[in-house]
Amino acid sequence: MKKLAIIGAGDLGQQIAYHAAQDNQFEVVGFFDDFATPNTIINQIKVFGKVEDVENGFTNKLFDEVIIGIGYKHLGFREKLYTSLKAVVPFATFIHSSCYIDASCVVGSGVCIFPGVIIDQQAIIKDNVFINISCTIAHDSIIAQHTFLSPRVAIAGFVNIGKRCNIGINSTIIDNINVADDVQIGAGTVVINQIEKSGLYVGNPSRFIR
Repeated sequence: MKKLAIIGAGDLGQQIAYHAAQDNQFEVVGFFDDFATPNTIINQIKVFGKVEDVENGFTNKLFDEVIIGIGYKHLGFREKLYTSLKAVVPFATFIHSSCYIDASCVVGSGVCIFPGVIIDQQAIIKDNVFINISCTIAHDSIIAQHTFLSPRVAIAGFVNIGKRCNIGINSTIIDNINVADDVQIGAGTVVINQIEKSGLYVGNPSRFIR
């Protein structure tokens, strides 16, 4: 069993640690977090150090793979971390065993997929994407790098979601929709038209807010 370290010891990092350990896919051995005190224990898991210590931790064989447990409020930082570390540290891909991921799908590195997710044929999930519980992604859709899906998002077929997007809980995107980079879709939003510029969209149907 591979030893997993998690960047971020907050709520999301702790959730990832719980699911990865309970699903018996990894031995979760430590956190790296700039706001936690090194060598302290959080939920029985040691804080190895700050983010700047990740590379040394790998060199010293503290862990085998790492995953980012930083949430939707810091998508740019998620991207920065992944980009800076991917050449020197192996990134884990965690897919909970309760998920259905069709064999034809492509799932990138650093991806985290929580329980109950369904991803249909020919879908592509690119690097460093986070997909929360019970999301559904239909056939031939693409989720670009560093994007965050909240619980119970429903994405129809032939949808393209851009980079660094935050898709809110219970939102729905109909088929053949393109969503630009850096878009935030609020909770319960229904997207029926193309989203061509970054910003916040809410409502049914979705409308641009700011």
